[in-house]
Amino acid sequence: MSHALPSPLSHPPPAPARAVDAPARWEGSGREWRLVLAGEWDAPLPEVPAALPAEPDTRVSFDSSGLAHWQPPLAGALWQLLAPLARAGVQLDLDGLPRGLQPQLALSLPSASAPRKPAAAEAGDGPEPEWRKTLSFVGETLAAVGRLLRGRTAMRRSDWLWQIEQTGPRSLPIVLLVSSLVGLIVAYMGAEQLQRFGAQSFIANLVTIGVVREIAALVVGIVLAGRVGAAFAAQLGSMRAGEEIDALTTLGVDPVEHLVLPRMLALLVTGPLLTLCAGVAGLAVGCGVAVGLYDVPVAAYVATTREALAGWDLFVGLLKGSVYAVLVALAGCRQGLNAGRSAQAVGEATTAAVVQAIVWMVVAASVLTVVFQRLGV
Repeated sequence: MSHALPSPLSHPPPAPARAVDAPARWEGSGREWRLVLAGEWDAPLPEVPAALPAEPDTRVSFDSSGLAHWQPPLAGALWQLLAPLARAGVQLDLDGLPRGLQPQLALSLPSASAPRKPAAAEAGDGPEPEWRKTLSFVGETLAAVGRLLRGRTAMRRSDWLWQIEQTGPRSLPIVLLVSSLVGLIVAYMGAEQLQRFGAQSFIANLVTIGVVREIAALVVGIVLAGRVGAAFAAQLGSMRAGEEIDALTTLGVDPVEHLVLPRMLALLVTGPLLTLCAGVAGLAVGCGVAVGLYDVPVAAYVATTREALAGWDLFVGLLKGSVYAVLVALAGCRQGLNAGRSAQAVGEATTAAVVQAIVWMVVAASVLTVVFQRLGV
């Protein structure tokens, strides 16, 4: 019994599968390669091409602009894929990966992933200059402020409010005390000189302009540097020593947004308010000196004070208080984030934060004074 073979035309051949874009693919040649991630990643990553040389001169970059969604297992898959390349010294440029993946891979990949330098270059390398660390920190802070203005920040409002409570009301008693004593000194010393010319009525002008425009802001800045700036440096330095900041970075949390931004914005709010309170305290003590010791009528003192405050002096004083407060926050956080990992290093960072904040304030006061004098303000 014979069986007829089916005709090749009885069933049409299956249609070829439609090509779809792979969620990940390698592109490049020679010593320049790129791993492209696209779509919603839910598939294994492709193996390293055989044509990719695992040598220090090879550079691998990434492009995740087309990646719509990714899950945490992608970090593990990338680590398994890139770890052999990192051990071989291949230069891995992680900037093209999602922000949440970059710190995890940067910390977990073998240290050989950094490009190797010649021995002569390594011998000449020294510690990073302080001015470069400062510029880098200021740039990161400005970038964090930009993300805050765009509504893309990791800063929590509760952290900001808590820092306001710590830096504002708790700093008010010492600010009032110091400002009152400084106002007393200014009023008494100025009145002694004006009395020689019978010009006691100008005590109000001297105290008002001196305290409101310059002294109140400077007193607030110095108090904040000693109380708040040192605390910022100690807190962040202790977190650095305890590897808490490294843990935040591993979790994909930007330390600048999470730690620096709430502190800086809190001082930006409390700085001018404390300056206003310090000015009121200085004026009140000056009034007591003028009225009690030099027989200046209260009505005349108050009227002269109002005339003096009619100009730009109050605005200039509040602006300087804001600038000094921000400088204190930047100095404290900068020293804390760059502190060493020992108790001695944390103490040195705390001392450096206070010194740096005061120096920055003196420089800023000089610049602002010259600028406002040139503008006639």
